[in-house]
Amino acid sequence: MLNFLVNQQVCTKCGQCVADCPPRIIAMESGFPGIAPEKESLCYKCQHCLAICPTAAISILGLQPEESRPLAGNFPDPGQLEILIKGRRSVRRYKEENLDPALLQQLLEVAWHAPTGVNSRQVLFTVVDDRAKMAQLRDEVLAGLRLVVQEDGLPEGRGYFADFVRMWDEEQIDVLFRGAPHLLIASVPANVPTPLPDCVIALSYFELFAQANGVGTVWDGLAKWAINDLVPTARRTLGIPDDHLIGYVMAFGPPAVHYSRTVQHGPALIQRMV
Repeated sequence: MLNFLVNQQVCTKCGQCVADCPPRIIAMESGFPGIAPEKESLCYKCQHCLAICPTAAISILGLQPEESRPLAGNFPDPGQLEILIKGRRSVRRYKEENLDPALLQQLLEVAWHAPTGVNSRQVLFTVVDDRAKMAQLRDEVLAGLRLVVQEDGLPEGRGYFADFVRMWDEEQIDVLFRGAPHLLIASVPANVPTPLPDCVIALSYFELFAQANGVGTVWDGLAKWAINDLVPTARRTLGIPDDHLIGYVMAFGPPAVHYSRTVQHGPALIQRMV
């Protein structure tokens, strides 16, 4: 049941919910919007109807409009958002401390609002939320890599992982995880319509909101290869379901470095249809 309800006391019958419904299942019934029972299965559960109603007259899926935040006047300043995007840096130096648990939870909850293909909303965030757990994972992955190196089992083109093991063993330099106190793995069931884009978009949202909160991040492709391809036992340690594809991995935490200005990339590579 969609539990699509209309507060007829405040509904203005403007029809915006009807016009904006992606599967076109909302119709005006007796002057008010409604969804026929036989069409409920077609709903995307996108909540466009709840979001677009100017008088907060519509609730759906048991969600009440008064519990959503109003948009008018609350979007970020475009100039500041531009600086956030241009000033984003890959952070490879971190403080030896955990993030505040409440902030970490907020980062995950906000990032999970990222769009997904066909609104599947099945991105799973597997997070290492404590430095001690991170050290455990690092030791397991490096031990697994050490065994792969000893057995000459590194795939072609991945020989540099032997150097990462050596650098840790000899100098305690953590190339794989950059000494970050936390790790975030985005995965989805392999059968969703757009598995890899869903994960990358979710992590992009996470990264920008994290850096807006003073949290450093780095896209960690080396960790992804290590966990997914070279030491698959780490997947089980992390509890990633067998039917999930790992889209990408991100290390993050309180940064031990602060940048002072944007860089100057560009000009953008742009092609226009002629």
